[in-house]
Amino acid sequence: MIIIIHILSATGSLIVTGLALLSPSTAKLKLAYALVALGITSGFILVVTKPANLASVCIGGLGYLAAVTVGIVFARRRLRNRYSA
Repeated sequence: MIIIIHILSATGSLIVTGLALLSPSTAKLKLAYALVALGITSGFILVVTKPANLASVCIGGLGYLAAVTVGIVFARRRLRNRYSA
């Protein structure tokens, strides 16, 4: 069950971050933050309960986190520029 939550939260955060890049809003950013937190938490639980090849798990998680972080940073900048202009 936790793997399903993990996959859905990671996929959802990528989708919401993409939508926030296209049309930034505070609500989308908050949802992206929540989904990222859920994805990290569920990933941590998976690593603790089912230790696998930790190196590949961590590299995949870092790639996902880097992509979502870059997307959120650019969405925040676009949102800030929209209201400061």
